[in-house]
Parts: sequence; C-alpha cells; structure tokens
Amino acid sequence: MTTYKIHNEDTASAPAADPLKKAKEKYGFVPNLLGTMAESPALLKAYMTLAGIFDETSFSATEKQIVLLAVSLANNCGYCMAAHSAIAGMQGVPEDVIKALRENTPIKDNKLETLRRLAQSIAETRGYPPENTVKNFLDAGYAQAQLLEVILGVGMKTLSNYTNHIAKTPLDEAFKPVEWTAKKAA
Repeated sequence: MTTYKIHNEDTASAPAADPLKKAKEKYGFVPNLLGTMAESPALLKAYMTLAGIFDETSFSATEKQIVLLAVSLANNCGYCMAAHSAIAGMQGVPEDVIKALRENTPIKDNKLETLRRLAQSIAETRGYPPENTVKNFLDAGYAQAQLLEVILGVGMKTLSNYTNHIAKTPLDEAFKPVEWTAKKAA
C-alpha cells in the first residue's frame, strides 16, 4: 500500500510551498487534500489553477457547489463531499440544496436540478451524457458556454476525487461535522 505524506508550507518542496502558503492564507489551514497533492507540485498547481478558473465561471456560488458536489457524489469521494458541504454552507448555499446533493435526491428548484443532473451524468458517463439531459439543461435557461463550464468543474473535481481515492486522504477536523459516506446517500 502506498502512503502519502501530508505536507504543509514548511515540509513541501519549493515549488509546492508557495501554493500551500496561499491556501493557508485563504482557508486558515492547509487542507489535507492540498497537503497530499503537494507531493506532486504539478498536480497541486494544476488543481489550484483550475479551481481558480472555475471560480471565474458564470455560475453562482450555489451553482458551482452543485457541480462540485454532484461530481464528488458520482465519484463516491467522501473527502470532497464533506469539504464541499462545509464550503457550501459557508457560501450560503441553501441547506435543502446541500441535503439533496448529499442524499442524492432531487433539488426542488428545477433549474438547479438540471445542473445537478448534467454534472453528475457527465461524470458517470465519462463525458457522454444523454441528449435529453443536455437539452433539459439548455431548456432550463443555461447557455451553451455554461455546458463547457460544467465540463471544467467536472475535470477539476475529478483531479481531487481521484487523488483522495488513491491517497486515502484523511478528513480534516474542519470538515468532520459534515462527514459523508456512501451509505448516507443510499
């Protein structure tokens, strides 16, 4: 079994230390995911860069968290389900939306539900969502450019989900109050 050290800004290699310092400034701590990714400065840089670009998309904070949680659910990533549940709460995402995502039940708002279905479907089908899922997304009022922005979110979140699967990243104390397991979503 391979184990990964969880780096901080003092133990990481020079190329990874600066991104970890920035993460600590932003979050108040270095999340275990980023500390694990620091083993590969290229992966850490790619993930943090894509996360920053995804933050610049046309989606609202709620919509962004829907994409990230839907992909994390599709990839069965307990670490990211907990982390993004906590982040969603801090960003004011309605509690019923977070609950629906965590339990894999429909979101009451139809437009947001079409976004969830699309993001989850793209992840589950490896980029081949059914045509009606794409049509429903566009018919709900989303633009074609936003379909591509969902793909950006899926790609970014897949990097972290797969890292957590391989590294078995331990959950940070900050995220333990919203710990998630697949059984809870059954």
